[in-house]
Amino acid sequence: IRSWSNIPFITVPLSRAHGKSFAHRSELKHAKRIVVKLGSAVVTRGDECGLALGRLASIVEQVSMLQNQGREMMIVTSGAVAFGKQRLRHEILLSQSVRQALHSGQSQLKDMAIPVLEARACAAAGQSGLMALYEAMFTQYSICAAQILVTNLDFHDEQKRRNLNGTLHELLRMNIVPIINTNDAVVPPPEPNSDLQGVNVISVKDNDSLAARLAVEMKTDLLIVLSDVEGLFDSPPGSDDAKLIDIFYPGDQQSVTFGTKSRVGMGGMEAKVKAALWALQGGTSVVIANGTHPKISGHVITDIVEGKKVGTFFSEVKPAGPTVEQQAEMARAGGRSLAALQPEQRAEIIYRLADLLTDQREEILLANKKDLQEAENKGRLALPLLKRLSLSTSKLNSLAIGLRQIAASSQDSVGRVIRRTRIAKDLDLEQVTVPIGVLLVIFESRPDCLPQVSALAIASGNGLLLKGGKEAAHSNQILHHLTQEALSVHGVRDAVQLVNTREEVEDLCRLDKLIDLIIPRGSSQLVRNIQKAAKGIPVMGHSEGICHVYVDTDASVEKVTRIIRDSKCEYPAACNALETLLIHRDLLRTPLFDQIIDMLRVEQVKIHAGPKFASYLTFSPSEVKSLRTEYGDLECCIEVVDSVQEAVEHIHKYGSSHTDVIITENEKTAEFFLQHVDSACVFWNASTRFSDGYRFGLGAEVGISTSRIHARGPVGIEGLLTTKWLLRGDNHVVSDFSEHGSMKYLHESLPLPQRNAN
Repeated sequence: IRSWSNIPFITVPLSRAHGKSFAHRSELKHAKRIVVKLGSAVVTRGDECGLALGRLASIVEQVSMLQNQGREMMIVTSGAVAFGKQRLRHEILLSQSVRQALHSGQSQLKDMAIPVLEARACAAAGQSGLMALYEAMFTQYSICAAQILVTNLDFHDEQKRRNLNGTLHELLRMNIVPIINTNDAVVPPPEPNSDLQGVNVISVKDNDSLAARLAVEMKTDLLIVLSDVEGLFDSPPGSDDAKLIDIFYPGDQQSVTFGTKSRVGMGGMEAKVKAALWALQGGTSVVIANGTHPKISGHVITDIVEGKKVGTFFSEVKPAGPTVEQQAEMARAGGRSLAALQPEQRAEIIYRLADLLTDQREEILLANKKDLQEAENKGRLALPLLKRLSLSTSKLNSLAIGLRQIAASSQDSVGRVIRRTRIAKDLDLEQVTVPIGVLLVIFESRPDCLPQVSALAIASGNGLLLKGGKEAAHSNQILHHLTQEALSVHGVRDAVQLVNTREEVEDLCRLDKLIDLIIPRGSSQLVRNIQKAAKGIPVMGHSEGICHVYVDTDASVEKVTRIIRDSKCEYPAACNALETLLIHRDLLRTPLFDQIIDMLRVEQVKIHAGPKFASYLTFSPSEVKSLRTEYGDLECCIEVVDSVQEAVEHIHKYGSSHTDVIITENEKTAEFFLQHVDSACVFWNASTRFSDGYRFGLGAEVGISTSRIHARGPVGIEGLLTTKWLLRGDNHVVSDFSEHGSMKYLHESLPLPQRNAN
């Protein structure tokens, strides 16, 4: 017996053989047998008289979807009392004599007193109607439902328990959804501490305990308890400091303060937690979530089964490290401490990290070798991704050089005054640069991204959450360790956090109260998924890198093949690699065109013909499926255009606003291209591969942004800063500047402080 909150209860469940509960949310998708408990607040309307039909229909749809996937679904439902109350109220009104209704007047009829209805009578009147409603809804999905009414006595009698167990198993075997409810028409009132009257039992006093008891009896994998709150909070929901508990562990009860129970129903949150813990110790995983919120109730059950971060998940396995929410808070606090350091101190941290990359080269390469071997053994990475995963001595040396560039340029980043205005006498306004806050950077197969992004975050005074791909786990671990070692020089170790828990990217994107900016670095599919999943958090980046090179009629023969080869072949997996080659029509069947084709063949580049290019050829390469394709390999599309104007139009229609190039000796044509192409980077007679933070002299980049707001192109330190306004006055009030006031606005521009010469 465990005593908690002055309520003793049994914690030893019935013996069972189906194993332990799931340790992590991500495992919930493997749940085969599931109980969904619908609280009174979920099933009933706000007026507590009648059912919330829209919510109920949505729940039935989700249960039907899971049932049709081959799962075994059971529902423990409330609602009979509310439905019966609605029916009995109608009966009472109709039973009034017609004469009384006619003579009382319309206003008096509205105010007609309705007696208090006894709950058992309401349940008796509502059970059949509630079941008929469920049957009608499930029939829409070709699913049969069956009703089972139980009382506490049914669990105390061994023969009745066996009968109930057998009935439920037979229904599940026939693909029927059992709908279970306490028989409120005859159930006796609950007795205090009745859990102590038996051994290894939890009394059925409400539908929470009923659901837990059934879950254990039926050896279910998952119990979903839907209520009118998001889950379990560390203090009563609605209070200022209340935080949703993502994962609740047995033994954490003392950290929770319970509020009042819901507006309807027998049990409050305390009863739900008690039932959940009992079921958990019986081997059933439990999630408590909100089934009434209009934005999530339509998919709350399926989201839980898919392992998404919804509600509170009960787990017996407590991770060794902090939760991702705690890591975000640590990064916030660490980032603020980092921003408060002197510029020289932040630079010192980055210089130290650069030294560690070269000093610890052997350990880094050994960890990277483990990642490469595991990836090759599992065969889960394509060759371009394997190249991104690989580290080398030259890569580490380049990283160190880039980090030192960042350190040198970070001296005048945070706190730089970019505007000064004298509003009035002794009232001066300044606009200064400040960090954005907490950055979440999600990257795939790019361990070299970790020190680059960390250095930029340190230089700009931002807290940082890093989520790397599992294919680079060993490399990321040692690089993060070295980063924290460098941060420890000035006691700000927590400013950069590596997320090692099984957090899904979609769940991270929901932490809008903890994260200020998301920067994805990876495949176009990853970026699109993050942009779709981000709720209220800005996303900086680009979903695709469809880069063009346009060869004009006045192009230099010597420059064309060099620029095209470098753009396509130097690193074909990069987002700034050439994907579509635009050729002026007049260059077809010329020696220059032949040289381009020969060079691509020598480099083993697979060519796809655009529609116009294919029309000029008798035997053409395979025609391109889409002109909006990022190949990320030794492949490219060739298309023909009639003019520079058509090249610009093609780029605007099929490009991704990343990087586009013109090769020509005609300055007028080049300037037209540079001014009219609306991309983040537009080059003249230079490879697309120059679109890079290191090559731009930024030291490194957190990514390349094709956004039109805030930062665009390769994003370095400047792109990770925002501004705030500082106003210094002396007893100034706005009323002094009114028509009859004593002061006048000056709005004079003041000179900026001298910037650091370094």
